[in-house]
Amino acid sequence: MLLLHGAIRYLCYNTGVGTLYLVATPIGNLEDLTLRAKRILGEVDLIAAEDTRHTRQLLSRYDIHTSLTSYHEHSKPGKHKKILTALERGDVALVSDAGTPGLNDPGYPLVCEAIEAGHSVVPIPGPSAPIAALTASGLPTDAFIFFGYVPRKQSDKVALFMSLKGERRTAIGFEVPNRLVSTLEGLLDVVGGERQIVLGRELTKYHEEFLRGPLKEIVTRLRQEGARGEYTMILGGARETERWTIDEVRNALTRELEHGASRTEAAKSIASISGWSRKEIYNISLEDV
Repeated sequence: MLLLHGAIRYLCYNTGVGTLYLVATPIGNLEDLTLRAKRILGEVDLIAAEDTRHTRQLLSRYDIHTSLTSYHEHSKPGKHKKILTALERGDVALVSDAGTPGLNDPGYPLVCEAIEAGHSVVPIPGPSAPIAALTASGLPTDAFIFFGYVPRKQSDKVALFMSLKGERRTAIGFEVPNRLVSTLEGLLDVVGGERQIVLGRELTKYHEEFLRGPLKEIVTRLRQEGARGEYTMILGGARETERWTIDEVRNALTRELEHGASRTEAAKSIASISGWSRKEIYNISLEDV
């Protein structure tokens, strides 16, 4: 009986197929760590953390002493191999600085590699800044999109804003404080000042705050007060698409062409949100826009 028990135990620990746990961690308030997340972090063989210093504070709070290794967007390919090797020996937990790992962070490629290698990938649900902000925004939650951080490259940023002009669903994204005002000003130029927007600042923290209102009013307020802290943006969906004026089409063409789009690409992009046909827009582009 003892020999059989030992054989079963040997097989269970030497299958070479560990589990990668995606453990959601607090986005501000450390009390938001779930009981299950606490247990998993204490039971796995290794924790792969976006910032080991940040994660060590959380582990210390809950008296967890699991080994840590760093894993972030600048990690070299060898780090992936190290974590996959650890999965062949046992279980690994992946955590980000805050919130749900794998969502707009470097966890995505690791998840793909773990699945391809035959490992189980198990989510441990918990805090998520986009969902927390959305549910408290007061904007529609029945259909929404998440676009992550606003791109830094101007042409990519304009392309995002153009796609949001006619987007009927609520849109959620992030922006850093020092670029927030200029980003909202650019968004204002494209989607108009009447679109509803909500900014969730310092979610779950002591200075948590929600700014709600038309985009033009929020921009005016932030110009006066400045942006401080971490923000999650929730943009209300567009109303039923109305045919743009010819001036709106020309302005959109100017922006697209100035940022490197061809006439054909610009016509296709603008046609999807303006109520004008691609042919009409292309012909306008041949004029002096």
